[in-house]
Amino acid sequence: MYKISDVLALVQTVDFFTPTVDDPFTFGQIAAANAINDIYAMGGTPLTAMNIVCFPIKTMDKSVLREVLRGGLDKMREAGVLLMGGHSVEDNEIKYGLSVTGTIHPNRVLFNRGARAGDKLILTKPLGTGIISTALKAEAVDDALLRKSIACMTELNKKASELMIAAGDIHSCTDITGFGFLGHACETIEDTDTGLRIFSSKIPILEGVQDLLETGYIPGGLYRNRNFRIGQVEKAPSCPDWIFDVCFDPQTAGGLFFSLPAEKAQPLVETMQAKGISDAVVVGDVVREHPGKIFME
Repeated sequence: MYKISDVLALVQTVDFFTPTVDDPFTFGQIAAANAINDIYAMGGTPLTAMNIVCFPIKTMDKSVLREVLRGGLDKMREAGVLLMGGHSVEDNEIKYGLSVTGTIHPNRVLFNRGARAGDKLILTKPLGTGIISTALKAEAVDDALLRKSIACMTELNKKASELMIAAGDIHSCTDITGFGFLGHACETIEDTDTGLRIFSSKIPILEGVQDLLETGYIPGGLYRNRNFRIGQVEKAPSCPDWIFDVCFDPQTAGGLFFSLPAEKAQPLVETMQAKGISDAVVVGDVVREHPGKIFME
């Protein structure tokens, strides 16, 4: 964030990665949504973007690149973002993403820390896209599950952010991406005097993910996320092992995860569901006990 005046600040982000799906247009949509969503997670309004492209021009037809860029532009238009330009380099593997600039009032920036004891925690999208993307490489994902995963990854967090901000009193917010649900949740309480209690039975997970996980389609990022954060998380016997693992699954363009006063949580969830954010749900509490740690029950 860069403060320009007492009433205006810039928020900026950058993100790009390799394809998570086969269709180039869909990949462009997902990569753009993933980058733009960072602005929504701060409570900002995205305004402009620049393309970042790595492309193997000698081994891949330019029509693929055209479709990737078209997919990205589709999401930018949906978000009301103006494409200002970009930069491309030759690479052995295709990569795509955006550098995004938005605006916000300096006093209304949402940070990933600041949750208060007594708050409720809301998650707006289901988990499991990383596991599905891994299984897709082995052609082990049925069409219905793939469609659900793509719908999740291409959905902008625009509406969720607007409804969240309208509710007011948001104490912390982040979006769930590469570090997984528990990785990003750990960030919210790191070096604070609060902890989290997460209800495993409430966590939304894409149907079919359990079978893929137990078959062995596990992304390498899941292991890295778990190894890095396992010291901050305690799992109760009531929490199924497979759900615990999914909570470390690296997500692409995942949902918002935020804290707010308890009395506002369920009304906001009901509003979100009525507005089409069907997976929004209260998944836990912010507590004074076990500061800096998460208890999964």
